[in-house]
Amino acid sequence: MRPVGPYLRSLAVKTPKERLEWSEILSNCMSEDEVEKQRNQLSVDTLQFLLFLYIQQLNKVSLRTSLIGEEWPSPRHRSQSPDLTEKSSCHNKNWNDYSHQAFVCDHLSDLLELLVDPEQLTASFHSTHSSLVSREAVVALSFLIEGTVSGARKIYPLYELALWQPLHAESGFSKTSKAFSFYKLEAWLRASLTGNPFGISACLKSGKKLAWAHQVEGTTKRAKIACNTHVAPRMHRLVVMSQVYKQTLAKSSDTLVGAHVKIHRCNETFVYLLSPLRSVTIEKCRNSTFILGPVQTALHLHSCDNVKVIAVCHRLSISSTTGCIFHILTPTRPLILSGNQRVTFAPFHTHYPMLEDHMARTGLATVPNYWDNPMIVCRENSSTSVFRLLAPCEFYVFIIPFEMEGDTTEIPGGLPSAYQKALGQREKKIQTWQKTVKEARLTKDQRKQFQVLVENKFYEWLINTGHRQQLDSLVPPAAGSKQAAG
Repeated sequence: MRPVGPYLRSLAVKTPKERLEWSEILSNCMSEDEVEKQRNQLSVDTLQFLLFLYIQQLNKVSLRTSLIGEEWPSPRHRSQSPDLTEKSSCHNKNWNDYSHQAFVCDHLSDLLELLVDPEQLTASFHSTHSSLVSREAVVALSFLIEGTVSGARKIYPLYELALWQPLHAESGFSKTSKAFSFYKLEAWLRASLTGNPFGISACLKSGKKLAWAHQVEGTTKRAKIACNTHVAPRMHRLVVMSQVYKQTLAKSSDTLVGAHVKIHRCNETFVYLLSPLRSVTIEKCRNSTFILGPVQTALHLHSCDNVKVIAVCHRLSISSTTGCIFHILTPTRPLILSGNQRVTFAPFHTHYPMLEDHMARTGLATVPNYWDNPMIVCRENSSTSVFRLLAPCEFYVFIIPFEMEGDTTEIPGGLPSAYQKALGQREKKIQTWQKTVKEARLTKDQRKQFQVLVENKFYEWLINTGHRQQLDSLVPPAAGSKQAAG
């Protein structure tokens, strides 16, 4: 085991209750030194940590790859299914389950050797025919691999399958040594590995189309919106949205609860996902706004332009974004990875009736909240000029325009004092303006003329700011539904 930083705690699975207890412990700390002392008591499995580091190579870009078309470092054993990467119509590597499978197949020997005790390896750190793999190593490998028996729907972690009595001969487990034969285990894994039936590629190909409580007519010809919740186990629920253009979509239902949400190439779109979510990835989106229910694990944005995200999340990370705004509440420091420009952070500024209940279900509390303390983790962005905090004078609350059942009536945790003060000052100006208009004692015709002038100015503002589309798309559906559910 090794000490764990705040961004590796996802390797140690915790229940929502344990997450809330941890948040309470941190909120009671009187200084950053006390917080660090508490964090230093945590640990993660060293072998899982090694695997976590190794799989980062999946998206590694190297000059050698570009020049000669090979992965680097080059695997010693090529995949027995070289056509895997050709089966997918998805060109996004992060979304391509076949490329993930091919990567694991190609690097399976390296992955196993990472987990083997050094005494089981040669001087050059390679395996031999007598090398053994410990049970602890196979438990760690379950971080990457899981499966079923005879195509059953129930999913088991790898170590449970490998230790199952009928599979001992294939997995290479010996009751005498209480370990696995390296080469038998590798051969069994290589022969058994298949594509993820609950992955993105499968969801796009055969997933169920989602029903939306609020959907406005727009360019839908290329849009792909699907989910696999009708067939997938609880931890494998997936919702995919791709190429949605000029739409407003809203949903709050069991379909979303605990789901991994993947959003790709959406443009000029407003998306409301008002349910507790497992994780959210937003890639290559432009000129759009995403209002999310609490995200239990990670919220990641990549290659997005002029996107606004409003969310409570356990962790936020961003890469290759330009001009994006994040209104967030998070117990961990936002990660600014490579390639970002003009990033703006602001306090979480909205609520919906079920929000606090959804936060409890995902183990997210209002404290600690590090929305204003991002961490820059790449050299190119070492200057803090890559981001700014939204000025209080630019701050407005966000109103979610749907009626739902629930008890939350205000922004969880409230607003920072500077932003609350700015709202108060703006409210005073509105009251002063209303008083001035009232005391002007306008005639009926003058009031009508004045109203027309105000409405015209407001209409001009809507057009200039781009808010007209959002308002036009919020016409209530014909059924008059009060619940953003489908």
